[in-house]
Amino acid sequence: MAKSTTARLIDEFRRGWQGDFHPPLLLSIGFAILCLALGTLGRWGLSHIRPDVFFTPYFPAVMIVTVFSGVRIGILTAAAAGALGVIINFGDTATDSARIVLLLIFWAVCAVAIWGVEHYRSIAAQQHEISKRLIQEEEYRKLVVDELQHRLKNKLSVMHAVLHQVLHDQPEVWATIDHRIRALSATDDLIARVDGRGCDIRDLLRSELGPYGHVRFNLNGDALFLPDKLAVSLALMLHELATNAGKYGAFSSAKGFLQVSWTVDDDRLTIVWDETEGPPVETIGKPGFGTKLLNSALLAFHGKTEISFLKSGIHCTMQCRIPPG
Repeated sequence: MAKSTTARLIDEFRRGWQGDFHPPLLLSIGFAILCLALGTLGRWGLSHIRPDVFFTPYFPAVMIVTVFSGVRIGILTAAAAGALGVIINFGDTATDSARIVLLLIFWAVCAVAIWGVEHYRSIAAQQHEISKRLIQEEEYRKLVVDELQHRLKNKLSVMHAVLHQVLHDQPEVWATIDHRIRALSATDDLIARVDGRGCDIRDLLRSELGPYGHVRFNLNGDALFLPDKLAVSLALMLHELATNAGKYGAFSSAKGFLQVSWTVDDDRLTIVWDETEGPPVETIGKPGFGTKLLNSALLAFHGKTEISFLKSGIHCTMQCRIPPG
C-alpha cells in the first residue's frame, strides 16, 4: 500500500513538472507545509555549523513546491519561508538589517527561480499537448489505413467471386485470371505489412510482378532487407512500372521479358528495370501522375530516377540511399 502511494506521488510530481497535473488546493498546501518543515529541519541541522544561514535551506522547498503545485503556491511558499527565516532563530543571532537584506535577496532569487520553473512548465505542457495530438492523429491514420485495406480486400473478394461465377464453364480462362487476382491481393498485403517492419526486395518484386507470370521476368541481386519507408516508396514505384509494362510495355507483348537487377555500394542502392521485346514506343505523352511519382518518390532518400524509352522497351534506373534500419 505504501509503495503504491509513493509511486502515485512520484507520478504526480513528474506530471506536475511536465505541467500536466494541477493538484487540489489542500494537497498543495499540505505539501508546501511539509517542504517548509523539512527546510526548517535542515536549517536547524546546519545551524550547528553556521547559525547565520537563515534562508538558503528553504530554497529547495520553494523550487519543489513550485514544480508540484504551480506558481501561486510557490510564491506563498517563498513568502512563508522568508517569514520563517526572520522569525525563527537557532542560536543567539538577532534580527538586524543584514538579515532583512538577505531576505530581499532570497525573495529575488526565488522570484527568478519560480518564473523559470513556470516557464518550463508552460513549454512542457504545450509540447505534451502537441505530442498527444500527434499520437491521436497517428492512431486515426492507422485506423483509416486499416479500414481502406479492409475495404480493398472486400472488393477483391467480390471481384474474385463474380469472375469465378461468370467463368465457371471456362476453367482454363479462370485458372489464368485466378492466380493473378490472388497475386495482386498478396501485393496489397505486403505493402500494408512493410509500413511497419520492412521486407526483402526480392519478396517485394515477386509480389508485384507475380500476376504477370514468373516466366516473364528475371530477378538478379543479393538478399537485401529494405527499411519500411523505403520499401513503401519502392513498392509504389514498382507497381507503377509493372502496370505500365502490362498496358504498354514488355508484359503486353507475348515475347516481352523483364530483367530487374540491383546492387548495393556502401549505403547506395541501385535498381535497374530493363524491358525487352516489348512493343516499340512511338509517342511519349505528357508526364502524368506515374511519371511524377517515379521522379519524386526517392528524393526523400537522396535518390533519383532515370527513365529511357528505348525501342526494346523502358529502361529505368533507380538510385537512393538506404536509411539505417
